Amino acid sequence: MQRMQRIAMGLAVWALTFAAAAQQPIIYPARGQSAQKQNTDTAECQLWAKQTTGVDPVAIAQQGANQPAAPQQQGGMLRGAAGGAALGAMGGAIAGDAGKGAAIGAVTGTVIGGMRQRRRNEAAAGQQQANNQQASQQMATFSRAVAACMTGRGYTVQ
Repeated sequence: MQRMQRIAMGLAVWALTFAAAAQQPIIYPARGQSAQKQNTDTAECQLWAKQTTGVDPVAIAQQGANQPAAPQQQGGMLRGAAGGAALGAMGGAIAGDAGKGAAIGAVTGTVIGGMRQRRRNEAAAGQQQANNQQASQQMATFSRAVAACMTGRGYTVQ
């Protein structure tokens, strides 16, 4: 199970990194700026974009790397079966057949426990997806700010 969590976390970090790289604007020195000048301007524009938007790409990348994968809850069906069997045995004892009541309770508890576990897992995965989407939107805002700054400095930005 931990292997699956590590794989999921690795995929989330890779997706965030890929999304950040895909959102980087392509910058062309339209006025013949040197590579050194372009690097300086890019660094200054990135600092300006960070200050203007409040978005820090390094912090977002670190947050994505440190964000644990959505934990997959386990044991819901087993706990449901045990609880259902206990309740079923009590109900069956009242009706005169504790064994039959326990069996019915165990099956019912297994189904209910599995459903609860699945809902918790889906909610955790949905929250993680929302976090990734928010980070992607923040990176898009940052990249638009960098592009605006570089355009203002005489670069062609795509």
